[in-house]
Amino acid sequence: MKKEVKDTIIVELGEKLKQYPHFYLVDVTGLDAENTSNLRRKCFKNEIKMVVVKNKLLHKAFEAADVDFSPLYEALKGNTAVMFTNTANVPARLLKEYKKEGIPALKAAYAEEGFYVGADKIEELATIKSKDEVLAEVVALLQSPVKNVVSALQSGASTIHGVLKTLGEREG
Repeated sequence: MKKEVKDTIIVELGEKLKQYPHFYLVDVTGLDAENTSNLRRKCFKNEIKMVVVKNKLLHKAFEAADVDFSPLYEALKGNTAVMFTNTANVPARLLKEYKKEGIPALKAAYAEEGFYVGADKIEELATIKSKDEVLAEVVALLQSPVKNVVSALQSGASTIHGVLKTLGEREG
C-alpha cells in the first residue's frame, strides 16, 4: 500500500473519531464472507458504521487524535473492525447476540468518554443508558409530582376538603 493511501486512511479514521462519540474495537478473526455481510447489514440497520482497518493505521489515527486513546493500544492485535456509533450501548447489544459463537468478540470500546478493555465488559457496555434514555427518566421524575397534584384535584371534585383528604391518604 502506498504512503499516500495510508495517509488518506489515517485522516479518514481521524475524521470518524471526531464525528462519532463512541466506538468499539471488535475481533472479526474467523468470520467468513456470509457472516461478515450479515454483520454489516445488522450494523447498518442499527446506525453503526463498521470499518475493518489495519491496526497500525488505527494506532496512528489514535496518536493524531485530540483524545489520549493509549488504553486501547493493547487491543490492536489480530483482525480489527471498528464500530462507530452515536449511541453508546447499541453495538454492545448487537455483539451480545453473537456471544455464544464468540465471533465477533469485543476487544475494547470507547463509550461515554470512558475506556472499556476486554470482552468481559460487554454486559457493562450493554447497560449504559443513552442520553435520550436518561433525559426520558428525568422528565418522568419531574412530571411525577405534577401528576399527583392533578389526580388529587380531580378525585376530590375540586373541593379543598377533598384535596386535603386525598393528599393526606397518599403515601410520601
